[in-house]
Amino acid sequence: MKHNIILIGYMGSGKSTIAKELHRVTGMEVIDADAAIVEEQGRSINEIFQTDGETAFRDLETDLLRRLSERTSDYILSTGGGMPLREENRTILKNLGIVFFLKADTDTIFERIKEDTQRPLLQGTDQRAKIARMLEERTPIYECAADHVIETDGRTVNEIAWEIIHIRAIVKQGIF
Repeated sequence: MKHNIILIGYMGSGKSTIAKELHRVTGMEVIDADAAIVEEQGRSINEIFQTDGETAFRDLETDLLRRLSERTSDYILSTGGGMPLREENRTILKNLGIVFFLKADTDTIFERIKEDTQRPLLQGTDQRAKIARMLEERTPIYECAADHVIETDGRTVNEIAWEIIHIRAIVKQGIF
């Protein structure tokens, strides 16, 4: 079994921030899925969505996951919020490592991303309602895809990172 740390969750749930803290503590390489796709494509996620559509972007995510399956060194993967929506991706994610769903409520997420204009699925008005609707749709999928659910509301980055490190250590020992 691979012991990579896979972080999933809705946009603004803390995946990138927690990945950076996990890197600081463990020294493990961080792979930010969205950043990797942007670098490979030479254009922003917004541009990919506008030019090629959401399905094409999701295809790029799946391709990235397939390539990560071939890696042998341990790493931390911070996924995009929509990556686990495809069943194929959920299967690959489970095979890549230990999947942690970073769970946050609507208000927490809204406060974290309300000024961010780089999120194509939240363009327009009434972001809070869009977040609530998408969380309602996606949370059961995230829970299904996850090995462990980590509640992030009201917790520090350090507390969350150490909980993940602790769970990973237990899994590696075969206790969990």
